[in-house]
Amino acid sequence: MALLVRVLRNQTSISQWVPVCSRLIPVSPTQGQGDRALSRTSQVPWLETSASEWHPQLSTTKDSPQPVEEKVGAFTKIIEAMGFTGPLKYSKWKIKIAALRMYTSCVEKTDFEEFFLRCQMPDTFNSWFLITLLHVWMCLVRMKQEGRSGKYMCRIIVHFMWEDVQQRGRVMGVNPYILKKNMILMTNHFYAAILGYDEGILSDDHGLAAALWRTFFNRKCEDPRHLELLVEYVRKQIQYLDSMNGEDLLLTGEVSWRPLVEKNPQSILKPHSPTYNDEGL
Repeated sequence: MALLVRVLRNQTSISQWVPVCSRLIPVSPTQGQGDRALSRTSQVPWLETSASEWHPQLSTTKDSPQPVEEKVGAFTKIIEAMGFTGPLKYSKWKIKIAALRMYTSCVEKTDFEEFFLRCQMPDTFNSWFLITLLHVWMCLVRMKQEGRSGKYMCRIIVHFMWEDVQQRGRVMGVNPYILKKNMILMTNHFYAAILGYDEGILSDDHGLAAALWRTFFNRKCEDPRHLELLVEYVRKQIQYLDSMNGEDLLLTGEVSWRPLVEKNPQSILKPHSPTYNDEGL
């Protein structure tokens, strides 16, 4: 265990080990399996490992506008119907780098300890996954508004998330067969959660609270104040992401998160000037 902790503490950045061009995981849930997937994921044993053992930073203590469809040529439609990605507005390589930065912001700029404390969540891998999943979903909601380039970036963000989960499982010493089996359960959980969150964000606060209660709290939240806090957080965060320039997000992927609790949750903070990732390329 001491060796494992030393290895984890040496992992200072996700970008050191995530392969940019590896294949996407082609796993998707079947219709009607959402609730079963959510319940099965909570039965994965290694998800209950203490989060402080695998997350270096924890070792110390409205409606969104609809995306505008791009006009594409017949050739692009044909190759995309075959499962390939046609020409995009920006370089795929730049979008991949931006996607890595955006996913990294979900795990390195989120205050997990504050979520553990204020939502009374156990310090486990499962809690980390649920918090990360929520922030990844909010990024996907925003990037889907950016047409075909945004949808491509969504695929890459999800890919990096699974690379991250697999890497953490390997570092924890999980048996490869068990890890692969549990990854399928977690993938089903992810897509079921995405569907629930999408439905919730398009509904009123009661609908969003119900989606968070089912997925984020795994139907075990007994304090309505925790649900109220999380609904407010999601609403203001979605609003904040909507205020960011889409081109900047596609080229930089830089996202900062509003505090879980702040003095003026209705205020909109303007993002800093972006730094593009194409310098020197």
